[in-house]
Amino acid sequence: MSRMPALFIGHGTPMNAIEDNDYARLWRDLGARLPRPKAILAVSAHWETRGTAVTAMPHPPTIHDFGGFPPELFAMQYPAPGSATLAGRVRELLAPVPVAEDYGWGLDHGTWSVLVHMYPEADIPVVQLSLDMTLSGEAHYDLAAKLRPLRDEGVLILGTGNIVHNLRVMDRTESQPPYDWAVRFDEAIKAALRAGNYAPVLSPGVFGADAQMSIRGPEHYIPLIYAIAQQEDGEPLRIFCERLALRSCSMTSVLIGEDADALLAAA
Repeated sequence: MSRMPALFIGHGTPMNAIEDNDYARLWRDLGARLPRPKAILAVSAHWETRGTAVTAMPHPPTIHDFGGFPPELFAMQYPAPGSATLAGRVRELLAPVPVAEDYGWGLDHGTWSVLVHMYPEADIPVVQLSLDMTLSGEAHYDLAAKLRPLRDEGVLILGTGNIVHNLRVMDRTESQPPYDWAVRFDEAIKAALRAGNYAPVLSPGVFGADAQMSIRGPEHYIPLIYAIAQQEDGEPLRIFCERLALRSCSMTSVLIGEDADALLAAA
């Protein structure tokens, strides 16, 4: 089997799960273009832990981890199966780091709000890997890089979050342009990615006040690190969906893989 691509998707508001908007259409198109994975390992902004864990149940529940949204969003279900086999393989690859088998989490909206468009039949096994919030950016990268063999085993590694994510100053009316600091930070990270200079990506505090405003909590930023850690030497990295929504939420996304340009031809 050819190597699966790796993805980071800027997932934005949970409403993207039920709206027929530009993001939903892009995700549907991307799902149709990608090689069909045997399974998906998702790293979402919305599962924070102390230590590392992986979902291991046969039928992970759909988690509605948000509030203040319409009933149809809470009614949404994404009944994808889990995979004890993939969970075990993740534990094997990450050893000697202890990885707990988790039976109480499931699929949170960072995962299913994207997959409901990419793979609407919910017939591909999905396992979530938690974010150990005690780790540095460099440690997350080193941990994530140990997962690279999965790509040669038919597994799509999918990180979901947002490079810029500041809920406190979001404008749901989108009546004004994005904040200057949000634009600057998003552009700085994209420039570093394109240059293959990952040091500032792993330690974004070097961007000072722009980083402080853009990363109000690191959980939405860290999944980007899990995606870029999948890049093999010389392998293309392409950036797409270069938009800022709600004034302070970057939808910027990243695709890693030899066929990235062809896969993104219509993105």
